[in-house]
Amino acid sequence: MRAISSVFTQVAERFLPDAFVFVFFLSALTFVLGMAQGYGPAAVAEFWGQGFFKILTFTAQATLVLATGFALAHTPLVHRALVAFARIPQNEVQIIILTTLVMMACSLFSWGFGLVAGAIVARQMGIVHRDKVHYPLIVAATYSGFLVWHGGYSGAIPTIIATPGHFLEDTMGVVPVSETLLSGTNLLIILSLAVIVPLVNTMMRPKDPAERKSIPATLDEIEEALDPVTSPSTEGATGNHPGATGRTPAEWLERSRFVTLILGLLASLYLITYFADGGAVTLNSVILSFFALGLVLTPNAHAYSQSFQGGAKASYGIILQFPFYGGIMGMMTGTGLAAALAAGFVSISTAQTLPFFSFLGAGLVNMFVPSGGGQWAVQGPIMIQAAQELGADMPRVALGVAWGEAWTNMIQPFWTLPMLAIAGLGIRDIMGYTAVVLLVSGVVIGGILLAV
Repeated sequence: MRAISSVFTQVAERFLPDAFVFVFFLSALTFVLGMAQGYGPAAVAEFWGQGFFKILTFTAQATLVLATGFALAHTPLVHRALVAFARIPQNEVQIIILTTLVMMACSLFSWGFGLVAGAIVARQMGIVHRDKVHYPLIVAATYSGFLVWHGGYSGAIPTIIATPGHFLEDTMGVVPVSETLLSGTNLLIILSLAVIVPLVNTMMRPKDPAERKSIPATLDEIEEALDPVTSPSTEGATGNHPGATGRTPAEWLERSRFVTLILGLLASLYLITYFADGGAVTLNSVILSFFALGLVLTPNAHAYSQSFQGGAKASYGIILQFPFYGGIMGMMTGTGLAAALAAGFVSISTAQTLPFFSFLGAGLVNMFVPSGGGQWAVQGPIMIQAAQELGADMPRVALGVAWGEAWTNMIQPFWTLPMLAIAGLGIRDIMGYTAVVLLVSGVVIGGILLAV
């Protein structure tokens, strides 16, 4: 594993461009393949333009997930907890295993929470254990835990088809999560990955201590500046009145505990009502939960604003690149290219192998359409029709698509952007390791879909 990961890492460091350049190559390839479907350049460009603005809402949501999660992590209570947690493991093997499993647990609850929480844990591990661990591998191991997200509570495809009135209900009905997320197949995949992926990550650690790379020094400086325990912005946060410190009324309000506390309680009250009425965990509920907790736990409005600015700055990659991925998705769906790719896998399948080929097909389509819900909108109708014609098990076929979408996230830069922004690394630093995880996990997931 160490030798294989070394080869992949050297290739990634030498030939893999920045994530934004990667978007360019994907866009160019999709444009050419779209024209191969019989469309002229102007028509393909129109599909690109229509798709460019279709995920702006999602772009804003992803930005807020990162910024609010970042601010929550820098509240005094959470920050102390993260630092204490980072001190639990005593060696590199324990650090790798723990960060991988923490990311898996968080991602099974919510992919948005997982990306932010996992990145913050990885960064704290790098700071606390500076010069003792290979930081790029720690971040890569953490990101590898994201592999399980589509098999968890916030899994897009299983929750979509379990919702009455979903767009494929007429052809497949409503499929409860007991047949997908809680099925023996899904649970076996998660359990297998929870054992194998941490083991693979530990086997890739550098043999020579001189090969270890520590966390960038700039991140230590950022952490010190944002440390809520020592930051000047927290001083005099409570128990003061305007005349007590010589502050102006405006400055007193900025450092008053009541401003953020009242706003946080308002958000908390709404969430309690929402979940009491049967509301599900969605991206919006995750964002508001981060807002509520961050506001309640922060010392004052000034401190929260400072932390939020750090998260907003780290979100630049999402803001810059997500619209271009929207353009790629527009070309894939508008030209029928995604449907053609999916149909090609269907044509070589049987009732027994359709879940497996759905997995492979979804993995390929995900390179161009890195969105679970968006991919199901394109690939779902084809797979369900094939399942009906072949007599295949529909819930297993849907699981195949879901796991295929999650699988190739290991080499798709789209979801690495928020995590790498927090970790302070580039895509080249981790892709060699996650490529190995892709190969091993593909054998595990594909084998289970074929055998069980």
